[in-house]
Order: sequence, then C-alpha cells, then structure tokens
Amino acid sequence: MARYTDAVCRLCRREGQKLFLKGDRCYTDKCAADRRPYPPGQHGQGRAKTSEYGLQLREKQKAKRYYGILESQFRGYFDMAIKRKGKTGENMLAILESRLDNAIYRLGFAMSRAEARQLVLHGHFLVNGRKVNIPSFLVRPGMIISIKEQSRGLDKIKSVIEANSFRQPPKWLDYDANSLIAKVTAVPSREDIDMPIEEQLIVEFYSK
Repeated sequence: MARYTDAVCRLCRREGQKLFLKGDRCYTDKCAADRRPYPPGQHGQGRAKTSEYGLQLREKQKAKRYYGILESQFRGYFDMAIKRKGKTGENMLAILESRLDNAIYRLGFAMSRAEARQLVLHGHFLVNGRKVNIPSFLVRPGMIISIKEQSRGLDKIKSVIEANSFRQPPKWLDYDANSLIAKVTAVPSREDIDMPIEEQLIVEFYSK
C-alpha cells in the first residue's frame, strides 16, 4: 500500500496551519508549524498570489493530509459522496469522519490518525465483537467499537488513553470511559468536524 513517508511537519507548513499529524508534539513548542510559520522550500517566504484553482487545490490537499489518505482513495470518497442524498461536500466529510482509524483517534485511543491506523492494522480493535484491521473500514450507526481484551493491558495503549482522558469524543460516538466501549449513534454531521475545511472548494475542484 502506498503511503507518505517524508516529514509530516512539512505538510502542516505547506497548508499554513496545524493538521495535528504528530500527536502530542503538535501541542509543544517543538511544533514546526509554530516555529516556522511559512511554506517549506527556498521560496517559502515569498509572496505568491494564489489563483482560484490554487485555493481549491490547497483545500483538497489540506483535507487529504488531515485524514491521512492518498489521492485515489480521496477521489473515491468524493464519488461515493455524489451518490448520496444531500450536499456532496458534507457527505464527503461524513464519510471521512466515519473511517475506523479516525473514530479510534476521536475516541482518544491514539495520539494521531497515523498512530490509529497502525493500531488498527495490528488488530487491536473490534467492531461488533469482530477484529477489524482495515483502517478505511466505515463505521455505521449501531456499531460497537471496543479494544480487544488482550490489548487492554498494553502499556502503550494504556498510556495513550490516560494522556487523552481530557479529550471529548464527538456527539456521534457514545463512549463509556470505564468499559472503553463506544457506540456509533449517528452519521457524523458537519458540526462534528473541528478542522476548518471549506468543503465547497473541494467540490468545485473535482467538478471542473
């Protein structure tokens, strides 16, 4: 499976805002987006005028990088969103939010979406009592997400859950912190997306 292997801090700098790709490091003074708040490269501090197409492209790239997926899969989600009733942009964001790796991150079981993907791939989570090791698996209302019994005692998982105890899951996830079990209660809504993404620009980009 293809994946991005370069420095992820460059992605935040390129998009001009934090995408929280490195977990707890993003909250410290070591964050590259704070220390060097301009695009990477020798021309990063220049003043380049952005065209309408450029704005649409940057918004699409920002959403891709925020959720940690590549172009072909992102385009697939857009095509899926078109077929659903409602606004295409909001449908697409709901699909992205419904990915299992994103749900794991939202529940505080991982410090970043990249870490959540790794944990899912290693088979640490169950959906409706069955192991699911596919990060792109889309959860639906009524599904139950839990940590595999053998994985609950792992120091890595316990420390991450403790560090993220302050994090409040979105409304579409009903989480019981005592049992470490969550139920998907609804389809994610636009209000559940905390990242400032202008989804209409993405729709316009793919509609050309």
